[in-house]
Amino acid sequence: MSHLHVILDNPVIPPNTGNAIRMCAGTGATLHLVEPLGFDLSEKHLRRAGLDYHDLADVQIHPSLDACLSTLPASRVFAFTTDATTHFHTVAYRDSDALLFGTEPTGLPPEHSHHPRVTRRLRIPMLPGRRSMNLSNSAAVATYEAWRQLGYAGGV
Repeated sequence: MSHLHVILDNPVIPPNTGNAIRMCAGTGATLHLVEPLGFDLSEKHLRRAGLDYHDLADVQIHPSLDACLSTLPASRVFAFTTDATTHFHTVAYRDSDALLFGTEPTGLPPEHSHHPRVTRRLRIPMLPGRRSMNLSNSAAVATYEAWRQLGYAGGV
């Protein structure tokens, strides 16, 4: 199983978080949710999107980004942002890497994308004139690339 970490910084749309729970259950990545959350974890939309995967995923809630990152002392942290110039697939991912994604409406605030713990800022390529990808889709694209590079550790 992979030991990747997916961090959603202040997510506000329940179905996106539910989809991320399901994706992390399928890849073995740990999902870290940084408060404040824009929803109650028991919301029906979150449960519906995550289906019965909540029990199969390692989901951790943190009061702040600093608190979250303090639980990952050996991890490299890659911040995903549309203003980065390095494409995400050019990185050689390692087990225990953390993939950091911002809130749906605004992305990562500068103090988080430029946090001292951030190893590198990355982007997912898109056609010109597109603002951003859906949060859960972005997290899935990046997590599966990292997991692929790790040989789909634990996968069948």
